Amino acid sequence: MQQADPPKSDERSGFLLFLTLISLALLYIAWPFASALLWAVLAAIMFQPLYRWMLARLGGANRAAISTLLVIFGAVIVPALAIGNVIVEQSMQIYEAVKGGRFDAAGYFELIQSRLPTRLQQIMEGSGYGNFAVIEERVTAIVRDSLTVIAKQALQIGGNAFTSLLVFAVGLYVTYFLLRDGIAIGALVKETLPLNARSADHLSRSFVTAIRATIKGSVVVGLVQGLLGTITFWIVGFPSAVLLGVLMAIVSLLPAVGPALVWLPIAGYLLLTGSIWQGVVVIASGALVIGSADNLLRPILVGRDTGIPDWLVLVTTLGGIAAFGLSGVVVGPVVGGLFLAGWSIYREERMGIIPPIGDDAVSA
Repeated sequence: MQQADPPKSDERSGFLLFLTLISLALLYIAWPFASALLWAVLAAIMFQPLYRWMLARLGGANRAAISTLLVIFGAVIVPALAIGNVIVEQSMQIYEAVKGGRFDAAGYFELIQSRLPTRLQQIMEGSGYGNFAVIEERVTAIVRDSLTVIAKQALQIGGNAFTSLLVFAVGLYVTYFLLRDGIAIGALVKETLPLNARSADHLSRSFVTAIRATIKGSVVVGLVQGLLGTITFWIVGFPSAVLLGVLMAIVSLLPAVGPALVWLPIAGYLLLTGSIWQGVVVIASGALVIGSADNLLRPILVGRDTGIPDWLVLVTTLGGIAAFGLSGVVVGPVVGGLFLAGWSIYREERMGIIPPIGDDAVSA
């Protein structure tokens, strides 16, 4: 049997050029759905164990994928929409209270300032923040600019309701196929990477580890801390408890001090305004319950060694949010994890170290 001649260098270069151009064209075409595709990949990876559990009991890949998709819809999407609706309502209530003059900001400011230590009052006077009118002017400018941005985004979302619905439907549709065919797709991607088998396996395992560590260690822990904060604020009767809980979940991305940026000022406000037991409850809950949730849950959900330093998680998370919005919460740390994995592979190849081949990354 006559073997085919090896491709010439110019033929190979031309084919690589074709692959590059067609890949860029596909990226350009699919870019409007990039966020939906990203969350579909994340959902398929995180819910792959549930899909296998369904598959073992239902016996059919299609039935298992549909059942898993229904669980995702009921356990993740519906609660997220409900919480979003509550946040919008509470935000509007705060806005109407401030606009209608029912919130005496000047009175509260003077009350709190009068109870501060004399030295702290002098520092505030020297910095220009001792006069409420100055603070009100600056805060008003910030709020006005923020409301302008929010209004533009709201109009954009409302004007593109059909597009948003289409992106959402595409995300669910892709999730179905990734659940059903994820293992085969993952194996195909590893075989296609221009790396040796061991390096490709190392890189794919690092990719999945970074995703699971980010979602479990940041998103899940943040949601738990936000829920605990919401319950705490509800117990002491503080208004807009859900809104503050969501804010706490967001700032929990900052290691160690994140949740305290929300509950500590509220506790201080309650104590300074005479709500002593409420302030004590918020401090106790924040220090003993909310603050401990990270230390208790992260080792259980993620493990003690994810291979990504906390400082890199912080930098890549904040940078990811700045660059990609909400999706950056996951994109940033995953890029950081792949960065470490790539340089680790390079170092091992330079030193002649061969990383061991583990189980399939998607099935891990």
